[in-house]
Amino acid sequence: MRIAELSRRTGVPVPTIKYYLREGLLPPGERTSPNQARYDESHVHRVRLVRALVEVGGLSIAATREVVDVMHADERTPLESIGKVHFAVQRGGSSDSPAVDELIDRRGWRVRPTNPARAALADVLTTVERLGHPDMHGLIDTYADAAETLADAEIAALTEDAGVEDMAESVVVLSVLGTALLSALRGLAQESAAGERFS
Repeated sequence: MRIAELSRRTGVPVPTIKYYLREGLLPPGERTSPNQARYDESHVHRVRLVRALVEVGGLSIAATREVVDVMHADERTPLESIGKVHFAVQRGGSSDSPAVDELIDRRGWRVRPTNPARAALADVLTTVERLGHPDMHGLIDTYADAAETLADAEIAALTEDAGVEDMAESVVVLSVLGTALLSALRGLAQESAAGERFS
């Protein structure tokens, strides 16, 4: 298919597809002439994935490129694939926190010291304290309970029969789009809970 057909099939404008090509988010099509190329179903899938990561997941172009590169790297086990995609998707801060270490130990979580989510959580807790909301610390185990339930269900949803590349893509979808899904559901649930409590 030509780029116009790729645009029609994905709902992504031709200039955006050309931008994805220039940025290395989309592999080049098969050249049919100096300024024409042919694209296939793999391009349709990749354009849809990139669009979802950028527009729904809120990833930057640089982060999306890193995620796509990690997804398509060769010679990985499923566990390596999951780890590398998670590290590419998550952006942690630079701070550390004894409270985070204590939480991880208390819950028996097996996480590497380099996991960017550790620093991200430390930054969140520091910001909460600066804003004068220490009551949020009382909710941390409730958040952790919910996170464990979600993580168990998400990892169980990854089929071992799938190839490493398919598994890596599933991790991306669960991590990036799952976060957007959770945020939307939480907003709906908060309005409902507030209505029941205060009306």
